Amino acid sequence: MVKKDSLIKGTIILAAAALVARFLGIFQRIPLDNLMSTQSGVYFNDANNIYLMLLIIATGGIPSAISKMISQRYALGRPEEAQRIYRAALWFGSVTGVIVSVLLFVFAPFIATNISIEPGLDASIRAIAPALLLFPIIAMMRGYFQGRQMMMAGGLSQIVEQILRVITAVGLVMLVVSWDMGDRKVAAVATFGSVLGSIGAFGVMLYYARKLKRQDRQEQAALSGQVSSMQTGESELVVEASSQVKSSYRSIYKELFAISIPIVIAAMTVQFVYNFDTMLFNRLTGSFYETKEAAKQFHNWLAFRAQGIAGIPPILAIALSTSIIPVLSSAFSVRNMKEVERQTSLVMRIVVFTGVPAALTLTVAAVSVTGFLFGDANAGGSGIVAALTAGTIFQITMMTSNSILFGLGQTNVPMRHTLIGLVVKVIASLALAPLLGVYGLIIASTLCFVTIASLNLRVIKKEVNLSVLGARWLGYGVTIVISAGAGWMTDILVRGWLEGLTPRVGFLISALAAGMVSFGLYLALLILLKVVTAEDVRQFPGPLRKLLSPLIRLTMRSKSDSR
Repeated sequence: MVKKDSLIKGTIILAAAALVARFLGIFQRIPLDNLMSTQSGVYFNDANNIYLMLLIIATGGIPSAISKMISQRYALGRPEEAQRIYRAALWFGSVTGVIVSVLLFVFAPFIATNISIEPGLDASIRAIAPALLLFPIIAMMRGYFQGRQMMMAGGLSQIVEQILRVITAVGLVMLVVSWDMGDRKVAAVATFGSVLGSIGAFGVMLYYARKLKRQDRQEQAALSGQVSSMQTGESELVVEASSQVKSSYRSIYKELFAISIPIVIAAMTVQFVYNFDTMLFNRLTGSFYETKEAAKQFHNWLAFRAQGIAGIPPILAIALSTSIIPVLSSAFSVRNMKEVERQTSLVMRIVVFTGVPAALTLTVAAVSVTGFLFGDANAGGSGIVAALTAGTIFQITMMTSNSILFGLGQTNVPMRHTLIGLVVKVIASLALAPLLGVYGLIIASTLCFVTIASLNLRVIKKEVNLSVLGARWLGYGVTIVISAGAGWMTDILVRGWLEGLTPRVGFLISALAAGMVSFGLYLALLILLKVVTAEDVRQFPGPLRKLLSPLIRLTMRSKSDSR
């Protein structure tokens, strides 16, 4: 049986699946980094970023819109209309997939030569293009299952997709490298892994779709049996109540796009920023680096290492943001502002308490994390990793505040703020990249996230009485500074003590030590400085409650003993 998931359970499933998928994606980069040359790495990363950008444009906000529309219809007792919306979405996904895939395949040489200025990139773009045939359909199916509050299907499909993608990409690259077929073909077979991943994900979604269809038929048969046992008059009333006017596909698409377009524009922010940096890297930083080879090295570190690691901290925020939209929409639609304020403040509090330490730990231990993951004794690109990961704190705030505004019915506001932020990104990149190289691009990205998040929070505060930490921000700031400094010093000291060890082993130990010190101090100071109270802990999800409750009890016991 396919079961419904609660808000917290659904969030945990999505977060766990995204975390597994992210780590599989990162660990794929380890063998690929060792097997592929700098040039083939450039081809691989550029093709992936182009593909991800087109995937967001083709499907971006539509799964969220489908989720909202499906859940609303089922809540109103209109399952037939929900199924019609689902069929309309599948048709849209099918047609979009064919069009985008064909266009990408045809225009691959133009993109490679005239936009990225990497003529050999065309083979990688064409190798990944077929993945766009299935992923729009998969996205529609995931949106439908989210609307039915069944997150396991989408979560498992993500994991299967990544497993097949990693196995295929690494296996094919090993073969092609051994045959010495050149950078162009090495990168092409690496990107082809996404095609096999899409087939695996589609298979999982089909399995769950058929299982849910059988379950719905059984429930409908049971319901029909109950209806037939009623008295004639009552039966007529039930039939009359259940009769539904079919919505036309035109009206469905009109509603779908009205909800999804603003979400698409807001959702594409991060991928646009990453794509902008990788595709225009040579044009923007050409005057800063002395040689073309140096520019390629920094490009590779940004795209291959930093962007992969920087995707870890926002994982919980993405899952939480996906789950909170229907909760806030429901409360806001009945003008239950007290519940809206409680849920909004709680979401922001959880994001602050979880997303920030994740970014913090990866930032202070960037040298060890980079050296361990990529087996580089010099931990090349660790400064870029640290800078980009630090900026994810603002990225997390931006993403969460976007979802809060969507839940409050302010769908066009995040879209406007996103466009403003992207203008800031472009202008700042043009100004800073020629002066600071890759770091200029990263600073510009951070300014983009800060701009959007600030504008979002200003609107949210006008709508609801947002209370995240209140007077406790000072204590939180002290907690961040002390735990970050301690983690950074630990990383430096442990790396110095273990200098004689194999680099990868030494980096692993120092990364773990820095993470334990930084995160341990962070938790302890949150309690000792009263940044987190017993009331806060009671509202947190189960795993966080189990982690923080013993510390709360220990602090309260110490206070009572001192009296």
